[in-house]
Amino acid sequence: MEADLSRVPAPHTWLKDLGENERITGLYLVREKSLGTTRKGEPFLSLILADRTGEIEAKVWDQAEPLSALFQKGDVIEVEGDASSYRTRLQLRISRLNVPQEPFDRSLFVESAPYPRPEMMTGLRDVLRSVRDRHLSSLIDRVFADKPLIDAFKEAPAAKNMHHNYLGGLLEHTLSVCRLARAVAEHYPYLNRDLLLTGAFLHDIGKVRELSYDLLIDYTDEGRLLGHVVLGMAILDKKIGELKHFPQDLALRLRHLILSHHGQFEFGSPKRPKFLEGFALHLVDDLDAKMNGLHRFMERDRQEGAWTEFNRMFERYFLKGEAGLAGKLDETGKEEEADLQGNLFAH
Repeated sequence: MEADLSRVPAPHTWLKDLGENERITGLYLVREKSLGTTRKGEPFLSLILADRTGEIEAKVWDQAEPLSALFQKGDVIEVEGDASSYRTRLQLRISRLNVPQEPFDRSLFVESAPYPRPEMMTGLRDVLRSVRDRHLSSLIDRVFADKPLIDAFKEAPAAKNMHHNYLGGLLEHTLSVCRLARAVAEHYPYLNRDLLLTGAFLHDIGKVRELSYDLLIDYTDEGRLLGHVVLGMAILDKKIGELKHFPQDLALRLRHLILSHHGQFEFGSPKRPKFLEGFALHLVDDLDAKMNGLHRFMERDRQEGAWTEFNRMFERYFLKGEAGLAGKLDETGKEEEADLQGNLFAH
């Protein structure tokens, strides 16, 4: 193997477009890296390479140890290799590898939310402007007035892997959870709408300190040691402490919303929800996270045929494609006679 790839003349090949038996040349982010040994005792390098469209497992079989010393997890490397199928999954066999010496375009590797952040911030403010409780409204205003906190909130991802794991993902997820909470509160008028909306806004605020997000999304030291729930509690308590005469029972319920929003102990929740707004927040948070994560999984699936590859998190295969109409359309655009489920609630 050659370790000196001086230039990369070919245009960037997006990983989402890479197919079997294709050759790839370009710059990719090292998301994971490990040095292993074959049964014969020969070293090899296992990598997960990524760009903003996806990731791929890659192997280096020749000169693995000296090449491994050239770079670390989180670095960008220049590679040349061939894609092939291994156990029904696409894998890259790297034939050349080097660390680039020239500046590279960061946007190749850093994925951003699909919606403009200013528009999402406007949407979030619009939802929260409807909070009428003066104490909760003052708390929300105090959070928005903290420019460093809000700047980080607009940039941060919502997770490392599972859902909204891209720049602006925390803002997108929070806006979505707030909108879902608003709809739930309208449907169940016995819920405390203001409390639920404020909890939806603040439930993941600790992620601004839990995650680092330059080229690679990873956990900070305090993120690993404390987690976003504890960090979110600290931010909440600090903001409440800046307000005069904030009701203690309201503060207690807000703390519980943050502590219980994961729902179950096995999901990292220090407490399980113990009042209605807590249950509602957990359910809408879980819904938005799983819908986003599953949608992205299905969107990036490489498996041929109607079914995705096996999803380890959900422990099942998923059917791809959109559901078709039970009836066809004639030339005038009118449905032929058919008993369409879509009409079930039309009457």
